[in-house]
Amino acid sequence: MLKKFSSNNPKIKGGNMMKKALSILLVLLMAFSAVACTATAPAEPAAEATTAPEAAAAEAAVEATEAPVKVDFSQNQNVARASDAAKTTIELPVVGIGSTITTDVKAAGDYTICVMTKNSTNPYMNGMWKGAEKAAADLGIKVVTLAPAQQDSIEEQIAIMEAQIQQGVSAFVIHPSDSKGIMPAVDAANEAGIPVISIGTASASGSMMRTGVDYYETGVVVAKYLFDMAGGEGGVIILEGPPGAQNAEERKAGVTDTLAQYPGYTLIDSQPANFNRAQGMQVMENLLQREGVKDQLKIVIAANDEMALGAIQALKAAGITDVLVGGFDGSADASQAIKAGDLTVTYNTDPFGSTYYAITMLVQYLDSGILPAEYFIPFPSERHKPLIDSSNIDDYISNFAWFN
Repeated sequence: MLKKFSSNNPKIKGGNMMKKALSILLVLLMAFSAVACTATAPAEPAAEATTAPEAAAAEAAVEATEAPVKVDFSQNQNVARASDAAKTTIELPVVGIGSTITTDVKAAGDYTICVMTKNSTNPYMNGMWKGAEKAAADLGIKVVTLAPAQQDSIEEQIAIMEAQIQQGVSAFVIHPSDSKGIMPAVDAANEAGIPVISIGTASASGSMMRTGVDYYETGVVVAKYLFDMAGGEGGVIILEGPPGAQNAEERKAGVTDTLAQYPGYTLIDSQPANFNRAQGMQVMENLLQREGVKDQLKIVIAANDEMALGAIQALKAAGITDVLVGGFDGSADASQAIKAGDLTVTYNTDPFGSTYYAITMLVQYLDSGILPAEYFIPFPSERHKPLIDSSNIDDYISNFAWFN
């Protein structure tokens, strides 16, 4: 007969009691372990404290990525002459001249620079556009080249600049028709924080800088060359640029001041032909009709190559071959005239290189706030050996002419 299981069995009771005790002890040990683990578990790592030098470095890094503070150029006043340092020793961010010009500067931003000339027909203005195109490719920017539909219209130049300001252009390189007439547009650019560099006829004020040649200096250099070559006496005719145009007046002053130092020469007349070849020929034809001019005339100084080439046409038509003719710019046609023996001398004003240089200066300013060392830094200047005659014309055409 089987016995019925009962908890009253003392052995079983003792075993049950022991099991209960062990169970209680195990629970207590587990609870203690949980508390201990909670008390000793490492806290989540806190963010590292930033030291003062590290904070300063971080702040500087942020500032380095911010755009440079824009400078107010509205109070910059134009000057007619460049300093000797600007012409000879101030370091330039470009190397070379004419079509060989280069730079290591690269744009850090997405910039659009407007290059606005007086017209689109004069070889000098065309040279500016070509220099702008090379600068755009080399520096990695966009360039817009514009000119008034009506040649030399200051009203259209103002309208062009105002439209570009509205479109958010980054900067301007301008060759205005009138230094004072362009001021409403230059003032508007300054109000918008848009830098302007003037070439040739500079704005009366408000430009970040002026470049292109020192027109007075060019007049002195070419006049002295011709006066020294012509034997010390004879008659002189000057063909001027547009009356009142700053660059024309400065160049004429350089010529006439130099003429005053050569008492053997007589000024027959000085008349404007407005930088135009056809007008240069017409003015020269009229002057040759005066009594005694053909016999007295030894030198013609035209304020640009176009007028000089017009004067040469008039001289040839009159059968005059022994007059020295000087011009300015170093254009393709003028270079060929020197090779042919018709033009005596010209001055390489390099619109290609001066525009390239101006754009390089603007990109440096837009990138880093770098300012020109002086307001007027001519390009080219005497450091570039700009005088061109029969002795160096082949080298000029082959190696660094701006029209190539």
